[in-house]
Amino acid sequence: MMQDRSAPLPFKSVLVPAVATLGVTLLRLTGELLGWSTTLFGDSGGGAAIVGIVWLVPVFGGYFACSLAARGPTPRPAGVVGHALGAASLVVASGAIGGLLLKLPQVGQVGVVMLAAAAGAWVAYRGFPALGRTLLLYGVAARVPVIIVMLVAILSSWHTHYNAPPPALRDLAALPKWFLISVIPQTFLWIPFTMIVGAFFGGIALVAVGYRQRAAIA
Repeated sequence: MMQDRSAPLPFKSVLVPAVATLGVTLLRLTGELLGWSTTLFGDSGGGAAIVGIVWLVPVFGGYFACSLAARGPTPRPAGVVGHALGAASLVVASGAIGGLLLKLPQVGQVGVVMLAAAAGAWVAYRGFPALGRTLLLYGVAARVPVIIVMLVAILSSWHTHYNAPPPALRDLAALPKWFLISVIPQTFLWIPFTMIVGAFFGGIALVAVGYRQRAAIA
């Protein structure tokens, strides 16, 4: 029987990556609270710290794609990569249009990018629905703990990037601030990011799987 290309991996296949991602989230939080290396753990301003769950997306995107390939037929890798690149282009173009062409304020630019990211996630999903659904499940499992950590960080006034709002939002009450800097971006930016970037690296992984399978036959 042909594998349903829209059926995601079972939850147990996502559980270990989700737990590993939670471990990295808690490790980064600990490193920031204890003042460990800013190169590894960042600071209250955030930035591209080496220890961060964003770097796990390419790894697990490839892993999920390979797992799906082991279960049955998959779409052509070029199509998967192409949809992901189209999605990323949509997000980049929205940022350029909002900032350079329409000259929207920062809040407006972020809003446009988030809408484009949500649309881009759908585009990436269309390239390989089973992978898209798996990445959506993983994205939710990865980002919900971050939302919770950010709430605790805001209520506790920790000195971490988890509770560092932009200057315009610093005087907001705790719950509105949490909603604006945590719930909305984690839902409409970082989960779509997981689906788009994960799909791209999933497509790359499918190329490698195809080469390995052809080599084994030869």
